[in-house]
Amino acid sequence: MDYTASAKQIIEKVGGKENIVKILHCSTRLRFSLADFDKVDLDGLKQIDGVLGAVIATGQCQVIIGNNVVEMFDEVQAQVGQIDGNKKAGNAPKQKWYEVLLDFVIGIFQPLVPAIAGGGVLKSLLMLFALFGWVNEKGDVYQVLNFVGSAPLYFLPLLVAITTAQKLNVNVLVAVSTVSCFVYPDMVTALGKGINLFGMGVNNITYSSQVFPAILTVLFYALLEKYITKYCPKPVRIFLVPLLCMAITVPVTLLILGPLGYVVGEGFTSVILFLFNHFGWIATAILAAVLPLMVATGMHKAMIPYAVSSMSAMGKEVLYLPASLAHNISECGTCFAIALKTKDEKVRATAISAGISALFGITEPALYGITLQNKRALLSVMISSLVCGGFIGILAVRAFALVGPGIASLTMYVDKNDPSNLVHAIWGFVASIVVSFILGYFLWSDQVSEEIEEEKNDEPVVLNNAEVEKLVAPVEGKQIALKDVNDTVFSSGVLGEGVAFEPTNGQLKAPIDGEITMVYETGHAVGMKTMGGSEILFHIGLDTVQLKGKYFDVKVKTEQMVKKGDVLVEFDLDKIKEEGFDPTVIMVITQANDNQVLLPVGA
Repeated sequence: MDYTASAKQIIEKVGGKENIVKILHCSTRLRFSLADFDKVDLDGLKQIDGVLGAVIATGQCQVIIGNNVVEMFDEVQAQVGQIDGNKKAGNAPKQKWYEVLLDFVIGIFQPLVPAIAGGGVLKSLLMLFALFGWVNEKGDVYQVLNFVGSAPLYFLPLLVAITTAQKLNVNVLVAVSTVSCFVYPDMVTALGKGINLFGMGVNNITYSSQVFPAILTVLFYALLEKYITKYCPKPVRIFLVPLLCMAITVPVTLLILGPLGYVVGEGFTSVILFLFNHFGWIATAILAAVLPLMVATGMHKAMIPYAVSSMSAMGKEVLYLPASLAHNISECGTCFAIALKTKDEKVRATAISAGISALFGITEPALYGITLQNKRALLSVMISSLVCGGFIGILAVRAFALVGPGIASLTMYVDKNDPSNLVHAIWGFVASIVVSFILGYFLWSDQVSEEIEEEKNDEPVVLNNAEVEKLVAPVEGKQIALKDVNDTVFSSGVLGEGVAFEPTNGQLKAPIDGEITMVYETGHAVGMKTMGGSEILFHIGLDTVQLKGKYFDVKVKTEQMVKKGDVLVEFDLDKIKEEGFDPTVIMVITQANDNQVLLPVGA
């Protein structure tokens, strides 16, 4: 791969050097904060060599690279050079409240994973070596390396203070200094003996390895810093602001925030354990089965706070990481099966590369390169994940390090007190790769690839095999492939086959005779059933539910019969664009009956 050429094109498609405010990367994605998101060419990004996909989410332009993300990041950063620190991120699409919350949580917990994972895997390797008699548990080498592995979890409050302060853009060193007070040895001793502040007793809480007390502490400190800085005289801010912030925050945390954060953390872990204890292997199986969709939409990140909390509270995790083992290795087995069976050289090359990545715990190349582009591959992965996730759940496999499960990180399942836990994890690994390989091999057909190529060539997409029902375009405008829609739920084909349009006017019309089955209250979505029994969903624009009905005039009602060409909804195309929403109109066959449905060709 020519990183220099690809990096140059990426920079160009995100709006050029002058549009970049900040560049970060995670394990598979380049993450750009931009001054003007309207300058991004998502379709152009997806065509660049080495780019698996591109989306705008959580206030960032995310360019999915896969295993080569570090090399691509280094080249992009080298070409961009020094970024003007005074530039501010611009008009990213508006986020819903839960997206803002998720972004905040991910911003805190995601950077913690490398340190926790490194320490956890080191400890698991030490335990494995001790089981084999390769290292003496009483020896100094073992003890020192064990301290190295334990330190990230013990000092987790300090790490959380750093990431929270960075996310809130407050003084990191003052935030860390404040939180460090709660793991200061003399403070720990004093809490054990009993402390009374302002006539109120202080709970004796062990703050080491805790995350939520540290988050609440830094949140409170951030509010104080902003307020005190506003009224503090400039000549004395350098010492008076941190002095007051620390002096107020520590007592408030000891009396209120610390106990509250402790209860939140315990409750968070208890909820997951309740689900696991009452549903057991079923919970593991279901989570493993839906992980492909969660990873595709980024919702798996919401599991990280639980996993970190569980690891710090109990030293192990019993649900998410065991389920991830089934999913990751199922992605691997399916990709290897497809690589063996397909006659398409491009698909084979992609499948081999993606399969190797999944084998080592990185699934996004497999998801975006193979699984989400093909229903049969997705079905293979989900069935295998369901079956093998249940198998792993029945064996009660437990994880002891927070890292993506793969062949190189299997030591994360080493249990000093139960050697069989690693054996059970290996059984789960083998079962996942075998079951997914068999399913992938027998379910895969190059016809699926042909259907994708047909869609690219604007030929009809055939869904079933009986009487034909032919649909016409529901709007005027350019027809585009469903996979090119900037919304994973639609583009992945999870809701069904379909097409999309870049509308040139504001009328949505019935593409065939049928009955209206659903009209969404905000008017941006309509459902209908054809005379042959197939069900169709129309969706006007992306995220346009946020408009709460503005600019949409619905002309039909539920149970109304319509003829081909009847106007279903009139919408103000210009106003929708002015509000910053993507106006793409999507038509998806959510359920095809015994009839054969032909999607429209061209506009």
